[in-house]
Amino acid sequence: MFKEHKWQIQLVVWAAVVALVTLLLIKQCGHRTSDDGCSNGMADSLQLVDLPQCQRVDYRGFRVYYDSAAHLPRCVMYELTAQETQGTAPRVKGFERDDSVRGCAEPSAFRGSGLSRGHMAPAGDMKWDAQAMRQSFLMTNICPQDNSLNEGGWNRLEEKAREWARRDGALVIVAGPVIEPGLERTAGGVVIPKRFYKVILAHRVWPRRAVAFIYPNAPSNGSLRKYVVSVDSVERLAGIDLFAVLPDDQEERLERSSALASFLHVRW
Repeated sequence: MFKEHKWQIQLVVWAAVVALVTLLLIKQCGHRTSDDGCSNGMADSLQLVDLPQCQRVDYRGFRVYYDSAAHLPRCVMYELTAQETQGTAPRVKGFERDDSVRGCAEPSAFRGSGLSRGHMAPAGDMKWDAQAMRQSFLMTNICPQDNSLNEGGWNRLEEKAREWARRDGALVIVAGPVIEPGLERTAGGVVIPKRFYKVILAHRVWPRRAVAFIYPNAPSNGSLRKYVVSVDSVERLAGIDLFAVLPDDQEERLERSSALASFLHVRW
């Protein structure tokens, strides 16, 4: 009788432990868990924004909100996992137009402008899949960008994001141009932004943390701290609403912060 009672107590204790672990995982991930501890549901939901004037296009590795009047992606979003930073798909050599997207620019649309074709979802983040790599070279993912920015500060920020993804398990990354009235256009009709934004959310850590940047479309080789802004300032400039699926208190905390220090100096 005592042995049977002892076995029942052990069963209750084990059930309590399992329930506690499950609760902690759900709290950390913010949604139902899967094999890797966090399902794709939260990452997908975090990539939804309200841009009714844009055409939404879902590619293999990223989502684009494309502005056919500006001939630019207004917002490009994707999840980058630690595993995806280790891909081996070779880099594609040429750019292509996506004929299924209204107003998609031609690869030659920047000719004569002196500007580079700058990726919003970087090719370096799409090495995990050959199709994702090819699609990153579609013009729906490309903006006219100062060459020194493209190869300098913007590139270094992309490399830093990969480091953070490997450390934190995954990131949701949002990038795009700041579209303002009165901007010049290339000879091919594409709007030339004066600024670019990037927002990075570590959604698998607890508490979640976010950091945002604004880079001028000019040589920008200073430290990351020089370009840090709050998430809500990016939202105001870019006309987007990010992370609306999170609880209000979390969304407000993340959008008020400029949490670069928490990305650079994590305390475990």
